[in-house]
Order: sequence, then structure tokens, then C-alpha cells
Amino acid sequence: MSFESLGLSNQLLFALRENQFSHPTPIQKLAMPDILAGKDVLGIAKTGSGKTMAYALPLLQRLEGIESENRHITALILVPTRELAAQVSEVFIPYSKALTKPLITMAVYGGASINPQMRKMNNVDILVATPGRLLELIEANAVHLKNVKALVLDEADKMLTKGFKKELDQILKLLPNRRQNLLFSATLSEDVDELQRVLLDDPVTASVEEKEEEISLIKQIGYRVTENKKGELLRHLMKEKEMTQVLIFCSSTYQVDHVNDKLKKNGIASKAIHSKKSQGARNSALSEFKSGELTALVSTDLLARGIDIEFLPFVVNYELPRSPKDFVHRIGRTGRAENPGEAITLISPEESHHWRVIQKKMKIKVWTEDLPEWNPK
Repeated sequence: MSFESLGLSNQLLFALRENQFSHPTPIQKLAMPDILAGKDVLGIAKTGSGKTMAYALPLLQRLEGIESENRHITALILVPTRELAAQVSEVFIPYSKALTKPLITMAVYGGASINPQMRKMNNVDILVATPGRLLELIEANAVHLKNVKALVLDEADKMLTKGFKKELDQILKLLPNRRQNLLFSATLSEDVDELQRVLLDDPVTASVEEKEEEISLIKQIGYRVTENKKGELLRHLMKEKEMTQVLIFCSSTYQVDHVNDKLKKNGIASKAIHSKKSQGARNSALSEFKSGELTALVSTDLLARGIDIEFLPFVVNYELPRSPKDFVHRIGRTGRAENPGEAITLISPEESHHWRVIQKKMKIKVWTEDLPEWNPK
């Protein structure tokens, strides 16, 4: 199936080709036609499945030509984090420019000064916002919701677990009754199910089942090593195994930056990716890694699901993730498309118990050995 068959306008189809998108993802195939038809949609799809574009493109097409009053937006997208707000707006903006009459999109969120955001609210058509900051802007009369034609709740499961239910209730009371509602979530939890019953009117469900990661092609090995020796061991293994492309996972932004700095100081082409990096910086680093310009890419679990490289030969767990499921997602970045890959895990004494739990959940016993003999510099 192609994008042409989904009912998108020629302007948007041209923009898709310009951005080298030729085929829709499963969630895009399921959701786009019904959103274009004006129906309420419940979309269930994991992070990295293309769900933002699944609602962005049809909404742009539906909203084109609708005149908006000053500070009266026509579409509202609510998200749980500032990173997602910026990411979503960056999907809307280039495709909006392809329209005969472009729609103005803006992202607003807490953790940044509110005054510049207030000044830029003039003539905004599509607002991507975190709930708390949106309520602050409403209280300051910087934005009004009475003309909203479409409401999107993106990553609704995370929004509810982060305690935004009270703010959501306040916002819903300010919206007009007649509008299109779209709710996207990675999971259909009890809370999300309750929310969709209240929010959605005779919805169409677009659900893409998450397949279990295929790890049978992945060679796994673990090394028991003290925390202060992990960096030296990592560099030794990269040299010994002649790694030309390796994705390294850490559990915090601090550790990602620390490991990346050490690699660069030792002459290894490396970059870091985490939530505190701008979307542009993250895109650039990922592109350089995929093209082979970088030997190493150091990341938090931000990339555990969002990166797809067919021939990635090595993944290193510098630290263990919180859950066994996240571990499987991490190592699943290698061993793809029937190509073998190797996953190496460094386990400190403090992580030994958690390492056993992960293996038990995977139902796999990973060969784990003590620190190998080598001559660190």
C-alpha cells in the first residue's frame, strides 16, 4: 500500500516524496483514512511506529483553509513532556509548509520562560502543549480554545501515569462539544480505556500489535566488572572485536555524556543522544551513525525502540535498564533482517541480582564471565 491510496492531497504526497517517505507504516495505514473522514480514532501503537505522522498529515489536510481568529487555535495536541512537544511540532511544520495556505504550528511547555511563548501565540493554528503550561497560557488570556476543531492526546498512557488527569479534566471543560477527538497510546491500560470512553464518540480503533523482539540471531555475552573498570573494558572490547559500529546504552543522561566524552578523548568517533539534546542534534547524530561516520552512538533508552538499522553488528549495555522488556528492546537493535549481531553486557557487582532477573524473564541463560585479561592504558 502507498500513501497515494490513503486519500492525502497532492501537496502532502509531494512533501512525503521530498522527505523520502514512500510507504506508510501499519498505524498510518489504519488511522489516516478514518482521521481524514472526520472520525474519532483510538490509536494503539508503540513509540517509534510513525503515529505522529499518522495524525499530523490528515489533520493538516482537514484544517487547511479554516480561518482562525487571533489567539484562537483550531487544533490542540496534548503531550506529557517537553521533548515530545518539540518532536511533534517538528513533524507538523515541514508538511504544513507544503499546503497552499500553510498552518502555523507552535510547541509550548514548562521549564522555559512563558513570556516568549505568550508573545508568539498570535495567529497560531495548531498548538502542541503540555497540560500545565497550556493552563497557564489560558489563565493569562494568551490562548483560547472555543474554536478548536480537533483534539489529540498523544502518549495518553504516559500522560495519565505522570498525574495529568486533573489538568486534562480542566482542559476538556474549556473545549467546544463539537470537535474531532484522537487518542494515541502505546498501551490500552484501564485508565486509558476509561478516558477513551469519556472522550471519544463512536471511535474507530486502529491497533498495531507489538511483536516480540526476535533475539534468536543475537549472540549474547556478559562480563562481570567493577563500575570503575567499565570504561576501560568497553574500549578494550571495541578494539579487540574491531567494532566499526556500536550502539551503547546507559541508564542516565549523565552517564551517556560521561561515556561519550571518554570515547572521544580516546580518539573514537562518538556522539551522544538523550532527551536533553535538541531534536536536530539527535537527528544529526543518528544520521551520522547510520551512514558510518561515527563508530559509536551512546544513548539512553530513547533509542531502544526508535532506531532501525538492518546491519548493526554490536550493541553494548554499559548499564542495565530497569526492566527486562527494555533489555530485550535494547539488544533487539542488532540481529535484524536475518543478520547476526552481538550484544555485550557489562555487569557490576551491584547489578548482579538484576542481571539474574533479566535472564529469568528472557528465559535465556547468557554466558557471563569475569573481567578478561588485558593491558589497560
